[in-house]
Amino acid sequence: MSIGTETAAALRELCETAQFAPGQVIVIGGSSSEIAGGVIGKNSSMEIGTEVIRAAMEIAREYRLDLAIQCCEHLNRALVVERNAAARYGWEEVSVVPWLHAGGSLATNAMALFDDPVVVERVAAHGGLDIGQTLIGMHLRRVAVPVRLTQHHIGQATVVAARTRPPLIGGTRAHYE
Repeated sequence: MSIGTETAAALRELCETAQFAPGQVIVIGGSSSEIAGGVIGKNSSMEIGTEVIRAAMEIAREYRLDLAIQCCEHLNRALVVERNAAARYGWEEVSVVPWLHAGGSLATNAMALFDDPVVVERVAAHGGLDIGQTLIGMHLRRVAVPVRLTQHHIGQATVVAARTRPPLIGGTRAHYE
């Protein structure tokens, strides 16, 4: 199975399980080095990044979701998003252009393949895929719920998925005295 096919399968499974509403935000963080079987940040691949982003864009269009592609730690895990999503959610644009060695191959490809990309410092996504232990949690809404996927690898990288839910502030288990 190709990297693109595996990415599409994982994201589709997350979307089907989580039942995201159109217009919700999905964050994807990924290491092309890990996907290729290496160590994160040591062997970035534009080709792998292209496959992942093209597949993610296809599934996001199918489910009418907004993508936020996480940069690497060299850009403080900023995110590439479409300008219209940034405006709709009130995310402030920052001035940086990701490239292979500061941002990573996924973010670099998102800048090239999105219709009107901008970079923002933070989002509060409704769910996400973490491909290769890139630590997307800082960009999820407050209450994240793990989603166990059958597609738990993309290439050689481990895939962890999450959805979010509103915080529970009461209910049958709540105690007040």
